[in-house]
Amino acid sequence: MSGGGNSGGNRNNNTLVVPQATFALDQLKFEVAQELGIAIPQDGYYGNMATRDAGSLGGMITRKLVELAESQLAGQFR
Repeated sequence: MSGGGNSGGNRNNNTLVVPQATFALDQLKFEVAQELGIAIPQDGYYGNMATRDAGSLGGMITRKLVELAESQLAGQFR
């Protein structure tokens, strides 16, 4: 068996716990990419994106999602 690598199409194995969040997550991805000056591929294929850009994008999205969750939790406990 050969190792990882996605040589073909877009194989996303991530499943959303809340499928209705797809649009909001895509919106967040585009906003963060714009903030970082990273161009999102129009065809949806990220295979040609620089690893550094993909890592920056993922890291910033994670930070924003954590901030969002923390602020919502803080509001619940006031």
